[in-house]
Parts: sequence; C-alpha cells; structure tokens
Amino acid sequence: FISAVCNFMSHEKCLKNVKIPCSCVAPSLVRVPVAHCFGPPGHYKRKFCTVCRKSLESPAFRCEVCELHVHTDCVLFACSDCRQCHQDGHQDHDTYHHHWREGNLSSSARCEVCKKTCGSSEVLSGMRCEWCGILAHAACYVIVTPECTFGRLRNMILPPGCVQLFSRNFSKLHCFRISENLQTESDEEYDVDGSTQGSAKDVQISTDSSKQTLKIYDGNDAVKRNQFRLISVPRIAKNEEVVEAALRAYYINDDQQEYELQTFTQQTLLSDDVINRNSTTEDSNLGSVFRESVPEAWIIRAKPKDEEVIRIYPAWLKVGMAYVSLRVNKDSTTQTVIKEVLPLLGRQMECLQNFKLVEVLMGSKQVQRMVLDNQELILNRLKDIRKTSIRQMNQTRFYIVENSNSIVRVNLFVSGLPPQLSPEEYTNILKDELAIKPNVVSVSHVYQAQGAVVLEISCFSEAERIYMLVKDTTVNDKPLNAAVIPEVTASKIPQNCCPLLVFVNPKSGGLKGRDLLYSFRKLLNPHQVFELTNGGPLPGFHTFSKIPSFRVLVCGGDGTVGWVLGALEEIRHKLVCSEPSVAILPLGTGNDLGRVLRWGAGYSGEDPYSILVSVDEADDVLMDRWTILLDAEEPGEGAENGVAEPEPPKIVQMNNYCGLGIDAELSLDFHHAREEEPGKFNSRFHNKGVYVKVGLQKISHTRNLHKDIKLQVDQHEVELPSIEGLIFINIPSWGSGADLWGSESDNRFEKPRIDDGLLEVVGVTGVVHMGQVQGGFRSGIRIAQGSYFRVTLLKPIPVQVDGEPWIQAPGQIIISAAGPKVHMLKKSKQKQKK
Repeated sequence: FISAVCNFMSHEKCLKNVKIPCSCVAPSLVRVPVAHCFGPPGHYKRKFCTVCRKSLESPAFRCEVCELHVHTDCVLFACSDCRQCHQDGHQDHDTYHHHWREGNLSSSARCEVCKKTCGSSEVLSGMRCEWCGILAHAACYVIVTPECTFGRLRNMILPPGCVQLFSRNFSKLHCFRISENLQTESDEEYDVDGSTQGSAKDVQISTDSSKQTLKIYDGNDAVKRNQFRLISVPRIAKNEEVVEAALRAYYINDDQQEYELQTFTQQTLLSDDVINRNSTTEDSNLGSVFRESVPEAWIIRAKPKDEEVIRIYPAWLKVGMAYVSLRVNKDSTTQTVIKEVLPLLGRQMECLQNFKLVEVLMGSKQVQRMVLDNQELILNRLKDIRKTSIRQMNQTRFYIVENSNSIVRVNLFVSGLPPQLSPEEYTNILKDELAIKPNVVSVSHVYQAQGAVVLEISCFSEAERIYMLVKDTTVNDKPLNAAVIPEVTASKIPQNCCPLLVFVNPKSGGLKGRDLLYSFRKLLNPHQVFELTNGGPLPGFHTFSKIPSFRVLVCGGDGTVGWVLGALEEIRHKLVCSEPSVAILPLGTGNDLGRVLRWGAGYSGEDPYSILVSVDEADDVLMDRWTILLDAEEPGEGAENGVAEPEPPKIVQMNNYCGLGIDAELSLDFHHAREEEPGKFNSRFHNKGVYVKVGLQKISHTRNLHKDIKLQVDQHEVELPSIEGLIFINIPSWGSGADLWGSESDNRFEKPRIDDGLLEVVGVTGVVHMGQVQGGFRSGIRIAQGSYFRVTLLKPIPVQVDGEPWIQAPGQIIISAAGPKVHMLKKSKQKQKK
C-alpha cells in the first residue's frame, strides 16, 4: 500500500502497526508550535524530505536547529515542530519530553528498545530524539518513557527551561545569531517559484492523451504569488476526483464534499483586485476541457457552512486534555466562544474578561499569533482564512489564553562603539545614530573596554527597528554589530549541570567551522553556541555571566584561543564563574596549544559528539599567560612643531610563544600572502606549502640579529650567540608541533612546564636550522630561562606573538607574567573504547 498524500509505503500485513502520522495530519498533533530555522538552500546527499518522503536530489532546506530536511516546494507544508530551545512567555513548562524526528539516520543505527537496526539509507525510517539522541523504530518508540533526560551530554546542555527569549517577529536566524550569508537572495527566489517548479517535478507532465494536467491554486494568496500545484487526472474525471486530487496536492485530509473548484478566469481575479497576472490571456477561455497546449487553472474553494466544529487549545498545560471541540454558528463571537469553553475546562467560576482567544498560524518559518477582537464573528474569520489559503486554514489553531501582564524584554548586544566612554556618552551616541526612544530602551550593561553595550527594550517593533538599523550604521567609520541574546535564569540550572559555552571561528584553518557550528547546535542547545565573526566572544560571556559554573570550548586556531582568553581576562570580574576552564578544538594551521593539551594536531572530521564527550571527561590544568609591553622609542608620525610625540606603549598578551627575527619574518610574509588571496588558504596542507616556499626564499640571508638586540633576563644581562632568530616559548610545542627546547636534561635549567611561571629563551641560526628543528633532527640553542625579560631593539625588527606578526620600531620590549594563571582542559589519556 502507498499513501496517496505522503508516499508512505507499507505491506498489507503491517498496516495495523503504522504509527507515523501522515503529513496532512501531522500539524494537528503538534503540542507546542515552534517554527523552524531554515538556512540557505543546499545539496544534502542521502537525505529524505520529511513531508513527501522522497529523496532530496535538488537543492533543499534543512533546519539549523533540528534534523528536519525538506524540498524547497514542500517547505510550506512542513509543520512547525522544531525543538523548543527557550521559553518565550507563551507556553513555559519544566518537564521535557523526547522530541522525536523521523528518519535520516545512519544505516548502522540501533533501536534502544529491540536492539535491531532501525536506520536506512533507502527510505525515511527510524526515530531519533533530538535532545538525548536515543534511536528507536517507529513501532518501538511509543514504549520509551516520555520524559527526556538529555542523555550522555546532560551536564553540558543548557536546559531550555532556564533560557528566556522574547522573539515575536525576529526571524529564527536572528534569535540563534546565525549569520545570514546567501540567505536573502536565495530565500526570495525559492519562495516565489518553489511550488511551481517543485510540483512539476512531482507530476511528470504525461504525454498520455487520456490524462490532463491542471494547475491548482489554494486561494487568493496563491494567485497573487502565482504559486500553484500541478495535478494529473484522467480526461474524463468526475468533479469529485479532481477535488480529491487537489486537496491531496495541498496535504489536506478533509472531506471533498466540503470543497469545490472555481475556474480561474479574468472575472475571479477582478473581483479580488489581483490584476498583476501575466497569464490572463491564455486562461480567459476555459470552456473546453480538451485543450492540448496550456494546463487548465482552477482555484479550490471551501463551500460556505452555517455551522462548524472548531478546536480550542488551552494555553496553560496544566489541563489534562489537549483541546476541546466546540460547535460554532453564524452568531458565535469570540466572547460567546470563551464563555462556552471555560466550563469545559473547569474554569466556569472565572471572569470572562480575564481570557482572550488567540489565533495561531503555525507556518514552518514563523509562528504568528493574533488576539481576536471580542465581537469578531468566528465563522467569518474562518471563511476569510480559507479564502486566503486553504493550506493556511489547515495550519491555524485557536488558543484560549489568560490575560497576564506579560513583560516584554528583548536584549540586544550592540558592539563596535568607541571604547572607554561613559554610559551617558554611549546613550547619546545611540540617540543620535539610532534615534532610540528612552521610554522603551535602556542601557542595562556597559563594556567600556570593548566598546559594547546591552540594550533592554520593552517593545517588539522598536527592538526590530533598532536591530535592522544597527546593521547599516557606522560610528567613527567602524560598522556596528547587533545580536539578539537570551536571558539565562541561573537559579533554574540543575545542581550538577556545568553548561558548555562554545565559540566557533568559521574562518580558521581549513574552513571546517561551518559544519561544526551546525553539529554543535544540533547536539547542544543552540543558545550556547556562538559564532566569533558575529560580535566576537563578548556576547557569549555576557549570556553566561550569571551561571555559577560553566566550561568553554574554543574551535579555532591558536590566534582564536588567544582572542577568547584575552576577552575572558578583560571581563572576568563581571562573571559569577570567574575562572571557567577552556578546551580547544584545533582548526588552525599550527595548533601548538591544542597539541600540548592533547586535543590533536588539527580537526580532521572526528565525530562532534565524541569531541563533546572528551571535553566532559577532560582534566583541569593551569597555564601561564604573559604580558608583553612594546615601548617604541622612535617618535610617532605626525609630529607637530618639530616636537615629536613618542608612540604610546602597546600591550600584547601571549600564550604560546613570541619570536623576533627570522621566525617572525616568515610569519609576516605568509600573513601578507594570505591577505592578498584569502580564498586559496583553505587547507592546512596548502598553508604549510606556502610557509616552505617563503622560507626557501630566505635561505641565503645572513643576519646578525645578536648585534641588533640586547637581552636582560631577571635583571641580568645575557650574551647572545650568533643567531638570526630569538624565540620565547611558554609551551613545549612550536611551529606546528616541533620541540624547540629539546628533551635532553640540562643542569643549567629546570625542565619546562606550562605552569611553572618561567619562559624558555631559544635561538635559531636561520631557515635551515628551523627546518631541522621542524624535522626533529636538531633542537634550538638554549639561551636562558626566567620570569622577567627586557629586550632592547636597536633597529626595526619583525616580531610575532602567537602567530600575529608585525614590524616593531626600535625601543624596549618587556615580558612579564600576566594576572592569574588560566584554567585549561587537557584531554584525558583514556584507552580507546572498542
């Protein structure tokens, strides 16, 4: 047997066990409607559409928050059953049930109940809970206890009950801070033609002369957008058969007796003021049924009724029933409906004025709510919706809601402002640039050092206006950046839960960050995953600022890790958990810190789930950080009246190493090459090849770096041997994993550790020596070990700190220990589990 609507297939003997709801009834079974978060369309291999159950050959959409995949023309029929990742003031509850999603499992997936395989690469089969990840057959999942415990990662997941976000009209991409590259153009283009192209795909235009193909519109809205579905029916089909095929094409399982087809003529259009048609001439003569050239066009309409039964859902979930059914006639108003419903819900003693009736349209991309006027006639309302679109009627519900003075609080994080101003000055800039209304907008937090503020806005439309305006605003030639951030109620976080704050730099190393962002949003709560190109690490730390205990995972190169640690150092005093431990997922080219802490030489596509398990099991270690003060004595440019102003000293933080001379020069040349053609630097292998090429050009250079600099270690002058490069190392890995200090023991120095408060100073004689160190044939020349260094530069010299290179003018460089040691996570040495 095959379902004529959603293509579900079943043996005759299995029919009685079918538990999967058809796409046409799925929307009515959703408990809490939550819209999906569709990114730009892409190609997804070996995946199936949740609506029509066919494989996704053409470009398709996938939800960025749950495992939903749909064709571009099926997206209108997807039901809004995404994961509920936060409370939004509409329906808040504390118990979590499994959030089941069907299919798209790997073929090796095993069922939790009967332990047999439940995945398939041939069809949509098997169920998976999107929170805890357990798998089951469609026939077995009903036996699983409904409460979800969040599975193995429960201690790292930010429970949705603690997160609050008022997001009425913000798109889901804004709520989860997902960058919208490609989004706008592709969305428009697919939205308009999607259903036209897609349905042509479903119905092969048959050359069989006994069949005819018809265009079906489902209401005025479809006519305006020219969105139709194609159906193929026998030429001698009865009217009822055509109506039934039309309803099926729109995934509607109502009785066909209640609908009729209306010919699509010039007249229908004029009456509805839609004259912008380009196909009017061909459709004006619809008399003949046997027309070869053009498919006929019809509009499906609901027949008028004198009375109907509607479902009313109680919006407080403490009631045992999902909904109550109520018969309404042409005199029924919103008020009479409320009056009849309350006794059915055991609330007959309460005052009618305390309740309102809300119409909810559960679109796949947005759930829209509208409070109905007390005197509105319900039958007229239904008639209007059906006239607009019969499909929309299928996705519309009515909720009875208690009137509560709900407080609207939207938090916008605005960065890119000039640093070190007072709160009043920031408010004035925002008044001038964004014309903010002081009665609904207030500045709740100020981060002066970073030039960022958090705005608390008590009006949705104002929040939306500011958000859109910030994107096009620049202050002092610097673009502003805005992010919608959630509020976390720390008191609701379970006792042993230590949520993980994830930062991903999608630009690092081999550009693997995009896929990781997607995987981590799926495995955790998307509100704990932050993209660093969208406002840096600060929005993440601000969101987690009240959480008593959390950990951080940084996905990026060593530069990214330094960026996050630097931000943490600056904002530490504003966090309740002032010393979170930091784990690394190395995405960069060198990844020396990642190697030392056992996270590997670079991410090569391991399963993100096992990475999270490793972070959970990792050991806490301490690491020194160092402050480098660069004080150039050469006067800055732009000296007036002949009196030179020296440049202000520059302060840089260091985690791994700092190089002067040849090492920094190679880094600088690589950096310039990458800035000229960033598109080419998308693999670690290519990046290293460029390093080698740059190095070969410098092989014949002889330099006398030891004559151009002086070194003082812990107040003692140190004589330098004849070298071309001087390197200060904090960790036992340099230049992508080489051991520069060497392993043999030495009576003069202590064995280096990352938390001993000492830096090692090593010299290299040139490019050939560096190559030998990289190959493991030699180590560097050990020069000193200490905790306070002063380097005097006698001429401009290239300098690099943690891979960031520049040319430093003559003057002093002072290196000393920075504030407290940082807590890092070191991957624990565990035997590989079979």
